[in-house]
Amino acid sequence: MPGNTIEHTLDIALAAVPAPRRILDVGCGPGTLLRLLARRAPQAEALVGIDAAAEVVKAASAAPGLDPRIRYGNAFAEHLPFADGGFDLVVSTASFDHWHDQRQGLAECARMLIPGGTLVLSDAFSPLLGPSAWLRHRARTRSSADRLLTAVGFREPTWHASLLTATVVARTRTA
Repeated sequence: MPGNTIEHTLDIALAAVPAPRRILDVGCGPGTLLRLLARRAPQAEALVGIDAAAEVVKAASAAPGLDPRIRYGNAFAEHLPFADGGFDLVVSTASFDHWHDQRQGLAECARMLIPGGTLVLSDAFSPLLGPSAWLRHRARTRSSADRLLTAVGFREPTWHASLLTATVVARTRTA
């Protein structure tokens, strides 16, 4: 994913949660977004990235000069290995379309968040990416993603468009 898209996601995330304490990046890839967040969120206590690809996690973990607050692990979005409510910000950039079960992955993201916590999800959402025979049950448009977000407990999805992607910001219900 181009750097400007990652920076756009970062800007949206920090506008939504200006001082995040505990951040989870679902589908972190090489860890670029977390490293940038570590620089721009000095108050953050923990920055955790998970990815389904073990070799990507290994490479991200071995990056030189890694901020000691950053940890990476191997996991799928649909089965996050953390306790409920452990994060105030969950981000995901360019991995949502690859999740095996998008509804379950979003439910796991909601489970990870504190009451009133924020999800920032960036991916390619477009009417041109409507369902095909093999992607029939994929949320590839804003309206289909909104339905999934609402179904698993998120509220007030707000969309931000960029040249290549769309980013949705949604919050969990407060207690």
